[in-house]
Amino acid sequence: MCRLFGFRSVIQSQVHQSLVEAENALAVQSRKHPDGWGVAYYVADAPHLVKGGFPAVEDHIFRRVSGLVASQTVLAHIRKATVGDVNTLNSHPFQHGSWVFAHNGQVEEYGQVKEELERQIAPTLRRYVLGDTDSEVIFYLFLTQLSRLTDMHRRGTQSETVALALARTVRQVREIADHRPGVERSKLTLLVTDGHTMVGLRSGTTLMFSTYKGRCSDRGFCPFLSPECEAPTETGFVNHLLISSEQLQGQNVWIELEDDHLVGVDWRMRLFRGSVDGVIEEAGA
Repeated sequence: MCRLFGFRSVIQSQVHQSLVEAENALAVQSRKHPDGWGVAYYVADAPHLVKGGFPAVEDHIFRRVSGLVASQTVLAHIRKATVGDVNTLNSHPFQHGSWVFAHNGQVEEYGQVKEELERQIAPTLRRYVLGDTDSEVIFYLFLTQLSRLTDMHRRGTQSETVALALARTVRQVREIADHRPGVERSKLTLLVTDGHTMVGLRSGTTLMFSTYKGRCSDRGFCPFLSPECEAPTETGFVNHLLISSEQLQGQNVWIELEDDHLVGVDWRMRLFRGSVDGVIEEAGA
């Protein structure tokens, strides 16, 4: 399986430790997940995407990008190929407009349902599928669902709206792929952001999140220090959100997300949590 990392904060921060220096940073994990990498970060609301088809731990470009990136929003991925060739085109994250997306898992026996899944993508979006992975198809299924709920190119999409689009996407993939006799349940852990809203969904593989530290090392000079930085939020708002396939070394307090549950923040850094079934039922569909 692959590995995911997402970071959303009220201030620009470097993520070099999470990507390179920590004991289980993405670079270290890439020894077991060697089939490509990608880092997306936002500058002035625009996503900048750098990807490679080699193991991150061996790629000097990964280390260079990781050392330079300072942003309020970062999404990174290392790949262990299950579907599709090993090349830069198939490396995550995938990007369309302001949206960036990564997937950990696989659609079981994807070849048997590939054409049916692709048919569910809106015709206006289908032509943008360039690689041959199930993950990229899932991304465009998500964008299709999102476009039915809102103008996906407009900033300020609520986290509940993104969560609903992700939940519907997972349900749609399962209805097509997982009903076949003898087929294992597809693994559909997803992470998406437009630079403001970020939402992660755990389904089949581990996903952790953190919104606060035991003690912030920047507490003596950070102008954004608040009680939510060092304790669970009581206001519903947070100053940062980290989402990762695994707990990372450092001062952050990590919580494991339950299977088929979501976590995220919107442009106001309002924390959202819910379940796949719950967000779909609340929407009435």
